[in-house]
Amino acid sequence: MGTIRVCKDPTKPSITPVTTSTARNETINGSHQFKISGYSLSKGMGIGKYIASDTFIVGGYAWAVYFYPDGKSAEDNAAYVSLFIALASEGTDVRALFELTLLDQSGKERHKVHTHFGRTLESGPYALKYRGSMWGYKRFFKRTLLETSDYLKDDCLSVSCCVGVVKSYTEGPKTYSIPVPPSDIGKQFGKLLEGGRFTDVNFEVDGESFAAHKLVLATRSPVFKAQLFGPLKDQNTQCIKVEDMEVPVFKALLHFIYWDALPDMEDLVDLSPKWASTLMAQHLLAAADRYALERLKLLCEAKLCEDVAINTVATTLALAEQHHCSQLKAVCLKFIASPENLKAVMQTDGFEYLKESCPSVLTELLQYVAKIGEHSVIASGHGNETLPDGCDVNGRRVKQRVH
Repeated sequence: MGTIRVCKDPTKPSITPVTTSTARNETINGSHQFKISGYSLSKGMGIGKYIASDTFIVGGYAWAVYFYPDGKSAEDNAAYVSLFIALASEGTDVRALFELTLLDQSGKERHKVHTHFGRTLESGPYALKYRGSMWGYKRFFKRTLLETSDYLKDDCLSVSCCVGVVKSYTEGPKTYSIPVPPSDIGKQFGKLLEGGRFTDVNFEVDGESFAAHKLVLATRSPVFKAQLFGPLKDQNTQCIKVEDMEVPVFKALLHFIYWDALPDMEDLVDLSPKWASTLMAQHLLAAADRYALERLKLLCEAKLCEDVAINTVATTLALAEQHHCSQLKAVCLKFIASPENLKAVMQTDGFEYLKESCPSVLTELLQYVAKIGEHSVIASGHGNETLPDGCDVNGRRVKQRVH
């Protein structure tokens, strides 16, 4: 039986695997502020003599700013001040971009800037060969002009320096693929709370007991830290009584402390989903402020901004005033002051509570109402203009409110 031999067609190129790599060039940036106090006392120290800033590190190298009050070059006869950036550590062919800024101290921001950043460089980044190599300007500023300018204030100059060290490297193809799961530390701490093991403190809320871990509470809340470990700490941690807080709210508070996330509000309150969410967010915001849980407070504030409604806006406004939530307060004032909402809100029980608890807010509300009234008068001045449905007085299409 014969042998079958397969011959390669010499006219066809052989197939070889293709590999890739990418050369990348980028800058590692850093900046330093250098204040020269007592400028007038530095004059006369001599041409070529400088005042140096403290060294600062950028891209693994040390740098310093050199200021020459009488100039660097003898040929200028001390008519200019000189300003340079110097390499203050050993290095060979350190390539970098630089920026020197003499700050305008009048507040007009007319700074004097010399920069490599944000523009095309014909010869590329500046190269420094050895320690002491410099980049800068011998004639940075004429002394007579500098001393009568806004750059000099209270006999002080302020210089900002930015360095961008160029780094080059080549990336080859990855030879591995390791999937990294997302962090589940909140889940782990949540299980610690649910499991009830190793607890060392108990709280009583409205007759119900909750066990927790001192270290977790103290780590998350400075108020709990003071209560559990501070000089005025509670002596009896077998049962710390929490006043003026309902059980569902304390449950939600503990849930956030351990899980770093809000719980399902419907599971905690026997109300319709919408009212459960709003009511719990109101109570949780107050609890978050009480225990200095800033992230929880902001989450509740954002939630309440989304859920502004006729029946709850007045109590939410009172809450915003009492707990210094400026954005939530502004949203509530704007909502109440609108002509289509004002009368309905004033008829709610929450509005009566607002008048009693935060009377000063009513003045701000009146100002909002007056402002809206002024805008309405201005808008009515366009009386003869015919606008399409759903547009404001400027002809921009607006979304219709659904009542």
